[in-house]
Amino acid sequence: MEPIPLPSHIHYELLLQLLERQTMFSVNPKSAMQEQVHQLIITLRKALAQQKQFEESCRRYNLPIEYRWSLNSEQPTPTVSQDIVSLQSET
Repeated sequence: MEPIPLPSHIHYELLLQLLERQTMFSVNPKSAMQEQVHQLIITLRKALAQQKQFEESCRRYNLPIEYRWSLNSEQPTPTVSQDIVSLQSET
């Protein structure tokens, strides 16, 4: 089985640091915008926690994980038409 592609944790960390260190200080304190930034931070922290739970599930089932840094990969992703041809040939 091929590894399951997941975003690298550094992507979350970069976004969180940007929001916490720069964006939060660029908006007016105690404003609706600051609350929106705060909600973005909470959402990203939840997303990272959920990804870690998913990773743990993969480990329990011995499913390989591959952390990705970008959408570019060494192997080309199959196109929809190739998938359809594969499915048709299996039936």
